[in-house]
Amino acid sequence: MHTVLYASSFGLWRNWSIYLEPLEGVILGPKAGFLSALIGSVVARALKPTDVWIFGVIAEPLGVLACGLVAKKRWKPALALYAVMLGAYFAHPFGRWLPLWTILDILAALFLIYPAANLCKDLFEIDSSHLPLIMPILAFIGTVTDALTRVFLLVPAGLYLVLGWSPDLLYLIFVGGAIDSYIEGALVVLVSSLIGAPLLVALRKVPGVRYPLS
Repeated sequence: MHTVLYASSFGLWRNWSIYLEPLEGVILGPKAGFLSALIGSVVARALKPTDVWIFGVIAEPLGVLACGLVAKKRWKPALALYAVMLGAYFAHPFGRWLPLWTILDILAALFLIYPAANLCKDLFEIDSSHLPLIMPILAFIGTVTDALTRVFLLVPAGLYLVLGWSPDLLYLIFVGGAIDSYIEGALVVLVSSLIGAPLLVALRKVPGVRYPLS
């Protein structure tokens, strides 16, 4: 599904597989979800390659991983992931030069990780009425982690140099990408509210299967 959604993408935003990431994390769990997204993203880029393929191959599995970790109440590894990448970003000169408003969603997700993990308890046992609240929060954390990974790769990891972007070009692309990322995050949260919560309710009715799977 990850590969098919990516290959079927057209129009705006990065790709349609971003809408699957929260479900991969919540249903499959951090281990199986990460592996699923990694295989799916690698195969997708092999079928439909781009010049910036490395962003998605790394960012999408980490977005799924973060979502799965929070869903299983493992907030410490998720926070550590943010601490490393955000710390590297702000330690870089460009991290203090680029506008702060471009990463406000990332900072919001950072502060949501711990309360979201406490809210989750057991997604497949808590009252179903809570799922429409919890699933969008998990989706937001997952998609923002995807965006944070791309920021980390672009700036602290220095991929802008590999791509041959000047600082001025980086600034323009970074700001434009931030606007797209905000809109994309809102769309992912909306889709997760409409589809994710009802799907979890349906899966809870399947006997003998324990979710997340890993």
